[in-house]
Amino acid sequence: MTASPPPVLPDERLATGIARLAVRYRGHFSPETIQRLIIDSYERLAEHARIRTHLVVLAEHLATERLDALAHVQGSPGSGLPRVLFVCSHNAGRSQMAAALLAHRVNGNMVVSSAGTHPAAAVEPVVAQVLTEAGVDLTDAFPKPLTDEVVQAADIVITMGCGDACPIVPGRRYLDWPVTDPEGAPIAVVRSIRDGTDAHITQLLDSLPST
Repeated sequence: MTASPPPVLPDERLATGIARLAVRYRGHFSPETIQRLIIDSYERLAEHARIRTHLVVLAEHLATERLDALAHVQGSPGSGLPRVLFVCSHNAGRSQMAAALLAHRVNGNMVVSSAGTHPAAAVEPVVAQVLTEAGVDLTDAFPKPLTDEVVQAADIVITMGCGDACPIVPGRRYLDWPVTDPEGAPIAVVRSIRDGTDAHITQLLDSLPST
């Protein structure tokens, strides 16, 4: 039986990222799995998030997050650091804000991520601005599509206005936070949304077992 030819790369520059991830995940994932995920990440960002700038670099970042989540799922789910996933429609405002605020608060003691059911092309500039005011850096953040791996790896999934679009995985804790969408809102309103989101995060942290 003739072996199937390898998939054609949508951008030849992806080969560098594939090689880099193959070294990083040697012994965990095959080069074929890595290539499939990085191509899929590239295509999702190009089609669904409509991202064009730095697409090759962002595809590698997204593939890395997915591979880490997949490694967790295939290893020992429920062990290690708690994993929290924030989901909204565009991953440009609410979920980015909540993930950044929680990551800032827990200082590496949780794995925090965010995604969108219909991701936008870029994070809302006003969201980045109000987070900077609070001492939270959003420089490297970009809207990411929701993928099965990150949902399955999460211990807690927090939805923020994405309705029924988020898949349900048995055994996960699901919360829905009624947070106003900051898109197009004046900066004073976005500051209020930031502070309200931080209050939700305080409640979440208070509800978790002490470590």
